[in-house]
Amino acid sequence: MPSPLDVPPVNLYLIGFMGVGKSAVGRGVAKVLRHRFIDSDAAIERRAGVPISRLFAEKGEAAFRELEREFMLEGHPPQGCVVACGGGLPIPPGMRELLLDCGVVVCLFASEETILERTSRNNKRPILNVEDPAARVRQLLHARMPIYSSTGTGISTENRKIGDIVDHVVRVYCSEAPRFARAHPLPGRRNAAHGRGPMRIQP
Repeated sequence: MPSPLDVPPVNLYLIGFMGVGKSAVGRGVAKVLRHRFIDSDAAIERRAGVPISRLFAEKGEAAFRELEREFMLEGHPPQGCVVACGGGLPIPPGMRELLLDCGVVVCLFASEETILERTSRNNKRPILNVEDPAARVRQLLHARMPIYSSTGTGISTENRKIGDIVDHVVRVYCSEAPRFARAHPLPGRRNAAHGRGPMRIQP
């Protein structure tokens, strides 16, 4: 296994449902890799000049998803980044393929019970601003998991220390980044749709 500092600096994208730990893990991985950490939601908020909750309220979810697409196409550097993606970013048509063309993709996941417990602490998620947030979480999980699971290597965050998860993600990145770089000799290519088999669940 090569050293994290010896692999090509292709981007790493962390996907998965809200509450699985993408931001916390992403910051740790970025530190190890000496990459820039970017939270896609925060980057979109800065670019739009308003909070995501306001974007949802004033322009609707479809407009926000278009901003996510713009972020993937031109809103961040083509290499040297660890990106924590919003939970819905991979879901619209074409976004899965775009992610796979931009860098290494890792899917973080946790149990439904853990996600429900973690998301119940946060009232700033506009997509859960409904009468029954728990039912909404279950509905979205059921709809999104097939896309998550077909997009990147799967790593559980269930009952694990952040440091252990970070180490696991780094190992996957060091294994996959050289293969990605060989298949994508021009950094930041955004012009192909590369398929990938089912998620490989890592123990």
